[in-house]
Amino acid sequence: MTDIGASLQHPRRSLGNRHRSQARKFLLMSQNDPEYIGWAEQSARQAVLHDFTHPDNWRVLVEAKLQANDDIGIRAVIVELFSVLGRNPDSVKQLDGVDMNELGSEILEASLGADPLDPDSWWEKTKRENDGVEAFCNRVKKLDLRDIRANVLFSRRLERLRDSGFEDEFLELSKLVLAHRPNNHETWSELGRLHERRGEYDNAWMCYDQAQLHFPEIPARDRFIERMESKMDDGDSVSWNAPGIDSRVEFLNRMQNLANQTQPPTHETQEDEDEILPLEEVDVLLAENRLTEAFFLARRMAAEGIDGAIEKVEEIRGIL
Repeated sequence: MTDIGASLQHPRRSLGNRHRSQARKFLLMSQNDPEYIGWAEQSARQAVLHDFTHPDNWRVLVEAKLQANDDIGIRAVIVELFSVLGRNPDSVKQLDGVDMNELGSEILEASLGADPLDPDSWWEKTKRENDGVEAFCNRVKKLDLRDIRANVLFSRRLERLRDSGFEDEFLELSKLVLAHRPNNHETWSELGRLHERRGEYDNAWMCYDQAQLHFPEIPARDRFIERMESKMDDGDSVSWNAPGIDSRVEFLNRMQNLANQTQPPTHETQEDEDEILPLEEVDVLLAENRLTEAFFLARRMAAEGIDGAIEKVEEIRGIL
């Protein structure tokens, strides 16, 4: 299952549906010829790869593993699902000794029922529960959302909160989601749109700037500037200039601190920081696999004009 996580792109439902349909066809054919089980599993894996948000893709993958009597494979699927749901995969250790060929489907269904992958189904369930929104917000603050699938999944859940009037919760938790995974350009754009609608134009620019950095094919920042210039040309009372260096540095410092909170420090603070070259601080974080902190620190240094910082930003973007 590791290739599913490594190769993931944003969900593409049509491709997921097609591969799931193929997997079911091969499962049917395997009743007469067991050699088709391998083809069924391969197609099911592709279905999850292309759309991890559709529960039927996970179901057909487990079904293929069941027909192959692959206890280890079923366990691996559940670990992956736990990771997508932001849970600690180590919790699956509680299932040691459980016969996955016998109970794997039940465990899968219990997980999908308790925490639906579809954001609309999740929201319908959450809003019916007592203190459902509050419990969700508290839970997000404790999760590991570095897995890009979990990051996308929870971003879309947060959009449902925003659309239902929980804008302050969306603003707070979206930044936390991005502290785990800063290359989630869709969430940067959504955050920018909310700030823009609220008239918080500096914050909007900085979010759009992040979105465009990670996905330059959609120039979110440039389009925002065009909208602001159009407002001024039309005689709107808005008077605005792009944020200055100090504002950008402050914003990136806040994001770095937030990223720091998602992972406990693993190195001791240097007593004499003056002896450390600026980019060496970034390299220390990279060596400890603290990618998000390293990214925001390097971006801050780039905003301050430190030599080599822009190249370091691009290096970290490639890693992310």
